[in-house]
Formats: sequence, structure tokens, C-alpha cells
Amino acid sequence: RRSTNVQGIEDRVVGVLFGLAAGDRIGGPVRMALSVAESLRDRGTFDRDDIGARYLKWWREGGFDTGPIAAQVLELGSKGIPLEEAAKRVDTIAGGLTAGCNPAHRSGPLAMLSAIDDSRLDSAAKAEACLTHRHALAGDVAAVVVTTSRALIRGVPWEAALDQAAAGRLEETRRAVADRRTSGLSRGGFAPDVLRAAIVFVHTSPSFSIALARSVDFAGASNYSPVLVGSIGGARWGRSAIDEGAFAHHASLLPRLRSVATDLAGGWTGWGCR
Repeated sequence: RRSTNVQGIEDRVVGVLFGLAAGDRIGGPVRMALSVAESLRDRGTFDRDDIGARYLKWWREGGFDTGPIAAQVLELGSKGIPLEEAAKRVDTIAGGLTAGCNPAHRSGPLAMLSAIDDSRLDSAAKAEACLTHRHALAGDVAAVVVTTSRALIRGVPWEAALDQAAAGRLEETRRAVADRRTSGLSRGGFAPDVLRAAIVFVHTSPSFSIALARSVDFAGASNYSPVLVGSIGGARWGRSAIDEGAFAHHASLLPRLRSVATDLAGGWTGWGCR
């Protein structure tokens, strides 16, 4: 019989992906996150090239809601340009303004694969972000989301998880993590702003459902902060804290979500006895 500790870990692992799905009200981030999660499950490790190939397959089949930077990169990639070169071209065209939140939205599943050592999560998140976004802040913020989620999965208390994730970050990222004021939040897609808003809602709410509802009310049609509230909040409170109705808008994806989340959670079996 599994220990309560392991059961809690697995609940939080599954919570990352299901929370992300609950927070994504449009549909692109959860589909990109599924590409990451299914690659991790199928490959058993972080394989950036495999993830990139899955993104391109999804894009060619009608991918959407990626944000403008990823859309431009994937469009070039679909025409045969290697993603690394495509990302460099788009970064140049955008004048280096590629610090959007799409990598942070999609990379949460990296925290779910126990085979990725904690010490490798930061570099994996940044490498994954560079598939589409060359600005260092895009990868830095994605790394905060992933490392915070991993710490929460392991049962690290909320404040301590944030402190761990903020250590050694770029200045704008550190400010985003540290500023817990509810005033002055931005609805834009600049990665540090989205991170700050998400942390504020998770920090100042007593439950997943309240944090997400407040975030959705705040964000409106932009859908930026709710995705991060979902993935981080799912790691904090677990899948069992998320109402079934929160996924109604992703009914067609539920079999894939359940399958890959259960598989990744299974990799944590026995962790509590180590």
C-alpha cells in the first residue's frame, strides 16, 4: 500500500497538468503542454528536439493560441526552417522583444517527470523556452514555474518553494516573485508580469478554485495569468482540489490528460520511502 506521502505527491503531480487545463480557457497552452508531457512520457527524459517536432506536427494540423512569437516561429518551422534558426529570425524581426509567457504556459509538465533531476530542471526549462523565444526572461520565468512546481510536488511549503525558485534569477524575475501586492498587476503577456500576477493570486487565495476564479476575472480575454495559476496552483493544492467542472471546456482532451498525467505520476511511486 502506498504511503500517504506518495499519494500526496502523485496528486500534486497530476494537479500540474489538470490545473493548467483548468486555467487555459482558449486551448493552445494545454495542447502545447500535452506535447511536452507526452514527449516526456514516451522518451523517458527531456528531449528538446522531440518536443519541437511535436509542436510542429500540432501546428501543421491547425495549432492555435500560441501567442505571436511562437506562431511566427512555428510557421517558419512548418516550412522546413529548423526551429533554432526560426527562433533567431523571429527574435531579430521582433527587435529582441520575445519575452512572452508562452514558454511558461507550456513547460509545467517538466516538473512532473521524476527522471529529470531537480538540478537539471532549470536548464531544461530554459532550453525548452528557446525553441520559440530567445529572450532570456522567457526562459527564466518558465524555469521559475517549473522549479516552483517541482518543489511544491515534493511537499516544500509555499513560501520556501518560491524562495528556492527565485534564487539566482534575473532581476526582473526576482522582482516578479517578490512583489506580492495585489495592486498594479498587469494584464499583458510580458512573462515577468504574468508570473507576478499568478503568484499573487495563488499567494492570497485559500484554495485552487478561488485563486483561479480571481485570476480569470482579472485576466479577461487575454487568458495569461490563469494558465500559470492553474499549473502552479495544481502543484500546490493537488488534483483532488480541482472541481471536475473546471475541465468542461476541454472534454475532448480529457482522455489524453488523464493518461499522460497518470503515467507521469506513476514515476513517483515509492519516492516517499527513499
